[in-house]
Amino acid sequence: MKDKEIKKQAGQDIVVLLEEWIKRKRKLKIYRCSLCLMILAGCLALFLFHYGQLYQRIPSVIRFRGGTEQSLDLGLPMRAEVAAVSGQGDSNIPKESITIDLARPVTIKTGSLDAYEMKVKLFGLFTLKQVDIQIIEDQELVPVGVPIGIYVKTHGILVVGVGEFTGADGVTHSPSQYILKSGDYIQALNGEPVSDKDDFMDRVHQNGGKELILTVERDGQTMDLKVIPRKNEAGEYKIGVWIRDNAQGVGTMTFIDGEGNFGALGHGINDVDTSALMDTEGGTLYQTEIISIEKGESGDPGEMTGMIIYSPDRILGTITDNSIQGIFGTCNQKAQELATQPPVPIALKQEIKVGAAQILCAVDGEAKYYDVEITAVHLNNDNINRGIELKVTDPRLLEITGGIVQGMSGAPILQDGKFIGAVTHVLVNNPEKGYGIFIENMMEH
Repeated sequence: MKDKEIKKQAGQDIVVLLEEWIKRKRKLKIYRCSLCLMILAGCLALFLFHYGQLYQRIPSVIRFRGGTEQSLDLGLPMRAEVAAVSGQGDSNIPKESITIDLARPVTIKTGSLDAYEMKVKLFGLFTLKQVDIQIIEDQELVPVGVPIGIYVKTHGILVVGVGEFTGADGVTHSPSQYILKSGDYIQALNGEPVSDKDDFMDRVHQNGGKELILTVERDGQTMDLKVIPRKNEAGEYKIGVWIRDNAQGVGTMTFIDGEGNFGALGHGINDVDTSALMDTEGGTLYQTEIISIEKGESGDPGEMTGMIIYSPDRILGTITDNSIQGIFGTCNQKAQELATQPPVPIALKQEIKVGAAQILCAVDGEAKYYDVEITAVHLNNDNINRGIELKVTDPRLLEITGGIVQGMSGAPILQDGKFIGAVTHVLVNNPEKGYGIFIENMMEH
């Protein structure tokens, strides 16, 4: 009997051991599978990160001068197909397409074609990105670098914000709440166009407490909104909004072309409260003198303060366009006389290299060149105003301004005798460093 029990117990023990062994095998298998999945996920993440970085290095647009041979050196471990989009010119790109190795420099001869397209291939199979290749005419620009006073009118009345006020009845009113919003442009009041904020406020008051129909442009769409004014404690009818109809400031003129057109700032004029690009209907450039310079320090970028006298004899030109690339328009003879530098050829972004360069600005009464160093070039920066990274190295400029200060936006950047861009921003924590826009981006506005 005991032998049977012992055998039975031994059998049970073997079963238990076998079950435990099977469980361990399953756990080990699950662990190995999990480890493999983690390794695969890590490799995939590393792969995606690597090619994400490469994707960012691929320009969305590349420009070449027409009728010339130019080198393209992107240094990317990829291949690309280049094909003509329109027309047919004297180039080394056949009509059907060619394949190029982006890891090596390639010489491209452009003809009279309007455009090409380049499909960057992953493993030579999948299109990672499509690049537009545009053919432009070679051009020379006059670098200016002088300070300018800027006055622009908004396209309508800009709503800066919506608020409330205490009415004549002692009750708090906010007539425009949930109707108007920051960034709206009021184009008309009861069907009549408006462009002056004082006139607008006077017409609101004269309308009494009757309902107003405001024609408003919002995000590119026009709509009619109804608002009922309320009387404030002073007995004036208000709708409870802060509004603006113009903007002023000081910047630097970047260039003048052969037809008397100018470009300035290298970035658009944004509303100080909404931070949005202002929709303008035109403006005026004025001659200005820098009366003081607050030297830039870490945490404080500094500023050039200019005196603007709004008189006809100080006008330098007319502003016709306010875009993310800067302000543009036509300049008069007075402005052209301030441009004392000779015209220079432009450089395309792929021709810019890390190293020595110069900026042209007037911080001591006249426009002079100061040494800077290009520290990085971002061919495909989503923020087009920050394609160039630079550092001020000239001890003269560092002594006067501490580096880049507000008011220097638009200062021309030159390298090897070519016009490469304009200063746009300063690093707040290090005013010796800043950013610039490619000159080709300014010219495409």
